[in-house]
Amino acid sequence: MARPAQPFAGWDRQVFRWLSARGALVLLAVVALSGCGARGFSIDDAVPDRSIVTGSISRDSAAPASDAAATSDEMTIRNAVSSALVEELSAEGIGWANAETGSRGAISAITESRDSGYLCRAFTASRESFDGVRLYRGETCLGSAKLWVMKSFVPVD
Repeated sequence: MARPAQPFAGWDRQVFRWLSARGALVLLAVVALSGCGARGFSIDDAVPDRSIVTGSISRDSAAPASDAAATSDEMTIRNAVSSALVEELSAEGIGWANAETGSRGAISAITESRDSGYLCRAFTASRESFDGVRLYRGETCLGSAKLWVMKSFVPVD
């Protein structure tokens, strides 16, 4: 009578030992890590904790940076207005850009006048920055020290 077919007939005992050792390690890892997910995940856990506040950063720190950027842009616009050739100014005006703040815009409607003997230039300027686009009216005058001074620079509502 013939011998019945045996599964894994040609395998050595070393193969079985190797597989059983690997299987034991995998089973041990699965059992050990199964406790990590036993509690489950709740959407309440995903909400950030807003009660933690550090004292090193004030909440009003963004306001001075915005004012500093506006002041820097104001000086850039003043310099562009003071160096513009009013006689050669085209209808679309002149462009300006501030590499320090990333703001840019256009200056138009520059008119010259004399105020108390000082040369002044009134203008309209647009300012495109990270906080939006705004139109301004301003006036800058050549002072006694031969420096241009911004007399007014106000947003148009």
